[in-house]
Amino acid sequence: MADPEALEDLLARTALKDRRAFETLYQKSSAQLFGVVLRIVRDRELAGEILQESYLKIWHHAGDFRPERARPMTWLGSIARNQAIDQLRRQAARPQGVAMDELYWLTDETGGPQDQADREHRSQQLHHCLAQLEGEQRRAMQLAWFQGLTHEELAERLERPLGTVKSWLRRGLQRLKQCLEQP
Repeated sequence: MADPEALEDLLARTALKDRRAFETLYQKSSAQLFGVVLRIVRDRELAGEILQESYLKIWHHAGDFRPERARPMTWLGSIARNQAIDQLRRQAARPQGVAMDELYWLTDETGGPQDQADREHRSQQLHHCLAQLEGEQRRAMQLAWFQGLTHEELAERLERPLGTVKSWLRRGLQRLKQCLEQP
């Protein structure tokens, strides 16, 4: 896993449209982000396309990254994860048996700028609350959230009893809920 300080620096330089920094950021983070996306969409070709879209979004929004609110990989992972989930939703909503070029007359149902700002604010708030969790509990929450690991997979990966992992997640969700409900 890449050094958080190095990723912060690369994101700051990417915000200034430094192409070399962006290339290095891609090299240091793309394998992990590809894993996040692949776990969600379960299709390598589609995961590659989503990863490309994610990095395009990262290029355009690197200036929005705030290290006091989230770790760099958490921020990058949320972008990739959201892109993957959005893609799955688009596929599920696509009418069957109708060519996409026949649907030109449909209006765009995606949210406007205010909706996007609200989503970004909620995402930043979530990352802030995640950062308040401690060590292994935060790691378990992140693995469950960003990689979609089951309780059993988490217990195996973290080499902890299943009951302990379940307790971490339950208490972590309670703490996140409390943190997110604060004004």
